[in-house]
Amino acid sequence: MTIKERPILEIKNLSVTFTAGRKPVRAVDGVDLSVARGEVVALLGESGSGKSVTLRTILRLHNERRTKMEGSLLVRGSDVLKMKTRELGDLRGRTVSMIFQEPMLAMDPVYSVGQQIIEVIRKHEPVSYEEARKRALHLFERVRIPSPERRLDAYPHEMSGGMRQRAMIALALACKPEILLADEPTTALDATVQVQILLLLRELQHELGLSVIFVTHDIGVAVEVADRIAVMYAGRIVEIGPVRSVIRTPRHPYTRGLLSTRGHGGRLSGKRLPAIPGSPPDLANLPPGCAFAPRCALADDRCRAQAPSPTTVDEGHVVRCLRTDATTQSLAAADVSA
Repeated sequence: MTIKERPILEIKNLSVTFTAGRKPVRAVDGVDLSVARGEVVALLGESGSGKSVTLRTILRLHNERRTKMEGSLLVRGSDVLKMKTRELGDLRGRTVSMIFQEPMLAMDPVYSVGQQIIEVIRKHEPVSYEEARKRALHLFERVRIPSPERRLDAYPHEMSGGMRQRAMIALALACKPEILLADEPTTALDATVQVQILLLLRELQHELGLSVIFVTHDIGVAVEVADRIAVMYAGRIVEIGPVRSVIRTPRHPYTRGLLSTRGHGGRLSGKRLPAIPGSPPDLANLPPGCAFAPRCALADDRCRAQAPSPTTVDEGHVVRCLRTDATTQSLAAADVSA
């Protein structure tokens, strides 16, 4: 009998509330998520759905005086939410590392990129400056930055967007982390460079056996990089499952709406793409019941009054919806975005 290996990351009933404004904003509401060793999970959803907040909470990057975090967040069995400052310092960069959405803002403009990578290496490992510089140069070569020796001494503003993103990946991998958090790392890049960065990330993930949470609003990207997809809406994971299952048989109207907004093989050529009506809700004033109900063509009085609980609809495929009947949703799929 084989004992199932414990996930390297386990998030249980995680809630994150920002308290700085006139009214508290619960940006993450009861999220449950686990990531196995070597697995890639894509967090998918519109802006404001809680994806980036979830990622930053894993590293406790929020202002803790203005943020209330509840639940548990276990990395290799240790609860990040209970860690002391020194433990967090050891965790960040070494066990868990992050690729930020905009490297120009994430990197310090007054230090060369090479200096920043060297500093990270020497903070976590007892190596000389020369050895750390050799490691940084090797990382630049690994992420295929042209003229790596010269670029190592370049400042962030002296590099193109694609090279800055590659440098950010090198920085994230500097101390050989086990978990990589990627916060929409290709959003600010043109299409050709996006493809190059995605291929590089996928190659490095396989080569290094990394566990990855990849935040994106692009379903095409999620399909390319992930083993599982978790769809977020209004701070909750409303659907999660293997990529094939979620894409082929989406069981939440929001997931169906996201899928319908993409053209497929030119079938919508010359036609207006369908869109999900309305806008994401105000997280400080969420409606009662299902948060998606005001935008959902399938919603009934029960949906508007009762918040749905997680329901398993297939192996590893879980959805928060009171209207999960596949036949009903298939017949109504065309109306979801009407």
